[in-house]
Amino acid sequence: MKTILAVLVAGVVADASVVPAMAHHSFAAQYDSDDPVELEGVITRVEWKNPHAHFYVDVAGDDGAIANWDMELASPNMLTRNGWKRDALKEGDRVLVAGSRAKDGTHTAATTLITLDDGRQYSFIAVVDDVPDR
Repeated sequence: MKTILAVLVAGVVADASVVPAMAHHSFAAQYDSDDPVELEGVITRVEWKNPHAHFYVDVAGDDGAIANWDMELASPNMLTRNGWKRDALKEGDRVLVAGSRAKDGTHTAATTLITLDDGRQYSFIAVVDDVPDR
């Protein structure tokens, strides 16, 4: 009986460890590097959580309609190790963002470069230049 229980527990643990890996995606599966996008707008929300940090930007289209774009970054751990601070991006910041558009046609992109109004720049995973805080 103990052997059966041990096998069951091992099976459950093995199944549970696969779920996070299945939820993660490759860049090429979700984004098209041949379809770049450059967006200018105001940050409406910042999510600093795994597996990827995200920030959302209100962008005015040619027709004046506002679209809220979901911009993906690296993991919070990788961002921190590469010089990002948790409060680098804030709601209300005006930004110019370059990235690769999602293949599904939604207002989603993988961030390549972020430029804030004060000139600070951040890439997908790192701080590009070290402009002192105001």
